[in-house]
Amino acid sequence: MIRVHDIALKITESNDKLFFKICEKLKIGKNELLDYEVYRESIDARKGKPLRLVYTVDVRVKNEKKLLKQFPTLKVTPPALQEIQPITADQVTRPVVVGFGPAGMFCALYLAQAGLKPIVLERGKSVDERQIDVEQFWAGGSLNEESNVQFGEGGAGTFSDGKLTSRSKDQRIERVMQTFVKAGAPEEILWTKKPHLGTDRLRDIVRKIRQEIESLGGSVRFQQRVTDLVLEGNQVVGVVVNQCEIISTNRVCMAIGHSARDTFVWLHEKGIQMEAKSIAVGVRIEHPQGMIDQNQYGEHAGHPRLGAASYALRFTDSTGRGVYSFCMCPGGEVVAAASEPGGVVVNGMSEYARDKENANSALLVQVNPEDYGAADSGVLNPLAGIAFQRDLEQKAFRLGGENYAAPVQRVGSFLGEKNPESRPKISASYRPAVTWTELDKILPGFVVSALQEAIPYFGRKIKGFDRADAVLTAVESRSSSPVRLVRDPDSLESISHGGLYPIGEGAGYAGGITSSAIDGIRCAEKIVEKIQA
Repeated sequence: MIRVHDIALKITESNDKLFFKICEKLKIGKNELLDYEVYRESIDARKGKPLRLVYTVDVRVKNEKKLLKQFPTLKVTPPALQEIQPITADQVTRPVVVGFGPAGMFCALYLAQAGLKPIVLERGKSVDERQIDVEQFWAGGSLNEESNVQFGEGGAGTFSDGKLTSRSKDQRIERVMQTFVKAGAPEEILWTKKPHLGTDRLRDIVRKIRQEIESLGGSVRFQQRVTDLVLEGNQVVGVVVNQCEIISTNRVCMAIGHSARDTFVWLHEKGIQMEAKSIAVGVRIEHPQGMIDQNQYGEHAGHPRLGAASYALRFTDSTGRGVYSFCMCPGGEVVAAASEPGGVVVNGMSEYARDKENANSALLVQVNPEDYGAADSGVLNPLAGIAFQRDLEQKAFRLGGENYAAPVQRVGSFLGEKNPESRPKISASYRPAVTWTELDKILPGFVVSALQEAIPYFGRKIKGFDRADAVLTAVESRSSSPVRLVRDPDSLESISHGGLYPIGEGAGYAGGITSSAIDGIRCAEKIVEKIQA
């Protein structure tokens, strides 16, 4: 088939018009267009132009060679992904996958499809048990340090908006999307430019992917925290589980996520090569979803073909530091995402319908290793970013009242307005509770000043973004891992220890569900290649 870009429809035109628009663009008769499939659908809502739905389509025509010659910019669609062929090698040691977030899940699935029967060790609980623990915490119950928004089946992404967007052009995205659809995701994720699953659907999907791994001979074990590696020299020969059980293996895929701080510590003590990396910290900001819809879609706000509107904003402050929106959750809520006692962490979450009253997004400020003293006294400390994050989280806990209530502040107050709106219309959505306070008592000065510059700028991009009654909730500190486990770019193995494969967001090589899943697949491919070599 041939891929054709920029086929536009008015919001009032049905998709039946696509057939005629394709013929018009390619200058062919209706009898010459044999078939077409929508590859991508996006919304063009640029200011000053009529709102349009824009499509990329794959077409089959009668005379393909003639058309390609007539339109040199057209390209033939890439070949479909090949089926994974099971390995026939004898006596292959079962690989171990540590962590069952997106990277670990897709790594394990590929290995299972290749016939390697992986053993998955996840420190948290299954998704159903985990959901009970999380809901109890949000209702004011105690924090379960091993079963929470960060740890458990599906990883941190399970309690999020379930965004499947990625800047990567890697064709493995197709395998990820098809896997989700097979597990129950709506087919629209295959062509929507900004696909999402929603936390409610993600729970069923990750359960079905786990069941597929198990049906292929893999084992998924919950409440199994890896506490050590067994080494012979610099070669991995096994893992220790819960400080007692030893599992022999010569291939360990570390998909531990960005919040496995205790694991980072003992890996560092073990001599695993790692380095500090840049992160970003800040707050969650909440607005009425209707306000965002109106700004983005104008008179078409609320149209059923558009859904809840999102945004993406970037700014560079007067010192050159980046500020940006992150993980924007239309029609969602701000959630408690702590995994350690005595710390408050916030994140955003939406269900598939995205039908709650508020929109929320992280507003993050770039933080570099030198900001948190990774190289104090000339000695590089790869774990310094963890200490930096933890300090902010503990300050937020204390300021919130030491009961996991989150510190919040109105934008008007944060910006120093003398007469902020006296009758605010926006309610904070965070559970279990909030404490109204001043966020400069938590955040570093350079983060506060960067946000105070950025928010009015964003208000010029989206009318009302800087409204006085918008809610800021602190602290968003876990947007990415502060540590990178250094690996060889070709083999994907640790540069210090053979048989150890650091993967995903926690290892510092991905950022989000899709890119983490792709990284997990790449790791599995490398293992298969090495076995077959």
